[in-house]
Amino acid sequence: MGRSQSLYRRRTVSFDAESFDQVVSQVEALTNAGAKVNPEDFYPPAEKHRGKSRDLPMVDAALRVVLTDYLRLRIEKAGTLKPSSPLFVTQKSCSYSPNTLQKHMALMLRGWAGIEKASSHSGRRSLITNVIHKQKKPVKIAQKIAGQVNPSTTLFYEEPPEELLKDALENI
Repeated sequence: MGRSQSLYRRRTVSFDAESFDQVVSQVEALTNAGAKVNPEDFYPPAEKHRGKSRDLPMVDAALRVVLTDYLRLRIEKAGTLKPSSPLFVTQKSCSYSPNTLQKHMALMLRGWAGIEKASSHSGRRSLITNVIHKQKKPVKIAQKIAGQVNPSTTLFYEEPPEELLKDALENI
């Protein structure tokens, strides 16, 4: 309503040494060619969702390596990438539409993994359930991972494991 908003905007940008050297080389090449350099073109985007950050640490080292290799190939092919460039592109070198991505997820989950009633949201539901029930983390943690503002939305995705349902019915 009439609340004042903070002018403080926290932004953390992390690069490994090789990525940082790559960015510096791009900036040097542009300035040597006489091009005007806008520093903001080289910062990764900070995605916001209703004022809440959706950035999460990428803790899986193997995934980091694979994505770094993939991005290196994309940069070699495209010459340069902007922070606004899509992470994954189609054969036509454009970004996936949500509908195409849903179809590809269904193909992978149903066709390749043999999971009959899987959808693009199956992984989201499984992740939230895993965080709450198997890892026994608070709903707030699952809420942050899912990037949701309201905890009731997070609980909507949470699916109680069959063992808990069976246990609840046996103890009546």
